[in-house]
Amino acid sequence: MTKALFGIIFLIKAIESTKKYLTTAASIAASAMLARTIVDEYLPYELRTIVSSGFDKLFGRFSSEHTIVIQETEGLTSNELYDASSTYLRTRISSNMRRLRASKNEEKNSITLSLDDGEELIDAFQGAEYKWRLISQQENQGGNRGGDFSSNSEVRWFELTFDKKYKDVTLDSYLPHILEKAKEIKAADRRLKLYMNEYESWSPIDLQHPATFETLAMEADLKKTILEDLARFVKRKEYYKRIGKAWKRGYLLFGPPGTGKSTLIAAMANYLRFDIYDLDLKEVGMNSSLKRLLVGMTNKSLLVIEDIDCSIDLKNRDEDKENESNNSNDDKISLSGLLNFIDGLWSTSGEERIIVFTTNYKEKLDPALLRPGRMDMHIHMGYCGPNSFRVLVSNYHAIDEHPMFEEIEGLLKEVEATPAEVAEQLMRSDDVDVALEGLIQLLQGKRDEGQGNKGNREDDKDDKLVVVENKEEGLESSAEDHC
Repeated sequence: MTKALFGIIFLIKAIESTKKYLTTAASIAASAMLARTIVDEYLPYELRTIVSSGFDKLFGRFSSEHTIVIQETEGLTSNELYDASSTYLRTRISSNMRRLRASKNEEKNSITLSLDDGEELIDAFQGAEYKWRLISQQENQGGNRGGDFSSNSEVRWFELTFDKKYKDVTLDSYLPHILEKAKEIKAADRRLKLYMNEYESWSPIDLQHPATFETLAMEADLKKTILEDLARFVKRKEYYKRIGKAWKRGYLLFGPPGTGKSTLIAAMANYLRFDIYDLDLKEVGMNSSLKRLLVGMTNKSLLVIEDIDCSIDLKNRDEDKENESNNSNDDKISLSGLLNFIDGLWSTSGEERIIVFTTNYKEKLDPALLRPGRMDMHIHMGYCGPNSFRVLVSNYHAIDEHPMFEEIEGLLKEVEATPAEVAEQLMRSDDVDVALEGLIQLLQGKRDEGQGNKGNREDDKDDKLVVVENKEEGLESSAEDHC
């Protein structure tokens, strides 16, 4: 009995002692927080930094948490990790957050939400919990030597707090993950540009072409082939490096006017998120200007020369050599200069580029332009056939079947009608019956004009469009193929 009573008395004293310690600890913590607030509010920046550092070291010894500070700038340059974190965290905003910052610019249709000062965001990665906090403060910057003026600037940083045991995961995996995700987000949000050349420089405008492969009037197998080739190309950086080739790819689009060559280029740009550089050779004049334009291009871009057969009078290589012997200082743009522009040493000034030539008459082009390593894929864009028609009518009227389809598809097999002509008829009325009746009249008129037999050429119909030459194996071409 005595032992039990003694035990109870000891337990009561222990609890009282523990309460005293807890009260003391809470008091110390509250005092520390108050002191920290006073330091942040009233001390000069230089002294505040020293005192805050002391607080961090003191409490860091007793805490299981680790904090990484990610400042907006490092010296005079921006901090890539801060920008990436800001971009990434915008995608992690939750509905239960109390205070957010909203913004919108003219180029975007939606409002962007981001963290506001002092707000916390919880993220999770590989079993670890991460607490993000945005902090900003105004700093007073001195003016000129006479002290006539001063200005305030805002300094911002993120505090990333996590359990110490996840330090390696954070540095080796989480932060690299944020950098990679931010790149993907920016690529998806970035507004594409269309560049045109003026002498030796590029001038950009926004690329707002809505074309996609889903809405492209093209035979399904050919569409699949192009998509697979593009997807394979952008993933082969190390492959091109290993085989010692410039990371580029050439496409030749040929066929009658109005068959969708320009639309395919826009769809490729939207799919890859590549800018387009529309090169007008008539504005260039000299081979040296071509080199400067090439150097001025960014990576991840499409270089397009439309109607290359008629955009400039390209002399053949024998004439080039003869003129060079007569006048070595003649730098006028030539076929040799264009070939060097495509796959010479200067073509290695950038990477992840696709070169696209378009022409209505492939037979007019010099064979040197067409060989593997220059134009790797040759794509024939033919007249509208049944498959292309069904894509177009689905785009314009959102239908998959109609009683008039059978007659229209029969006529398309007999006559030459471009996708542009078919699309124009489909756009003339919101009433699908009226639009299809107008298309039938157009096709019947072409048939009555005597074009019936011309449309039967197999190489002109969209279901025979798969003319894909010089695939990736073309990279293995021997030196004998080079000029």
